[in-house]
Amino acid sequence: MTQDEMKFDVAQAALKYVVKDTIIGVGTGSTANFFIDALATMKDDIIGAVASSVATAERLEGHGIKVFDLNDVESISVYIDGADESDDGLNLIKGGGGALTREKIVAAVAEQFVCIADESKLVSVMGDFPLPVEVIPMAANHVKRIIEKEIGGQAILRDFTTDNGNHILDIQGLKITDAKALETKLDSIVGMVTNGLFANRGANVLLLGTQNGVKVVGA
Repeated sequence: MTQDEMKFDVAQAALKYVVKDTIIGVGTGSTANFFIDALATMKDDIIGAVASSVATAERLEGHGIKVFDLNDVESISVYIDGADESDDGLNLIKGGGGALTREKIVAAVAEQFVCIADESKLVSVMGDFPLPVEVIPMAANHVKRIIEKEIGGQAILRDFTTDNGNHILDIQGLKITDAKALETKLDSIVGMVTNGLFANRGANVLLLGTQNGVKVVGA
């Protein structure tokens, strides 16, 4: 079974977590795209969706799914999105696609966060995948210096501009053993918008596409 076939299977499995007659949150990235395509088969069962990126909004609208601005929504029943890495505690690294800030905001509003990924994303210790942090452009070098001095690793500026008009630093060389503490420490750096650790608000459920079907981790 290919990686795309596992992503397809896990996207299909995520449909059972969609709460009918509500507004849901939808993430960004290749696995989320498989979910959006699957969601189109039951689009009449939901009121609509809040998108975590411009690209996701366009894909949802292309399927005829109504997209809401988060400011116009009182609640989101469930947020469904992929991850770049996850540990056994359902702490995540996200942001490989550059949408980490909006993803974190939508996840914070949602009553439940269902993460969908293929089995390669589950690791014992996170950090092999570079940890993205979104920064205000004028603060990029300042944030880079603070990270490398106080956190460790090497912060590399990505050739990318976020939907918010900001830049991204990718921190390489980390071994993340206390994701919640690291997320909180990074949040204290002036000039950083957010970081790609989803630990203080991690996933409630992790659905993993495997060679032997979809594995459920968590509640």
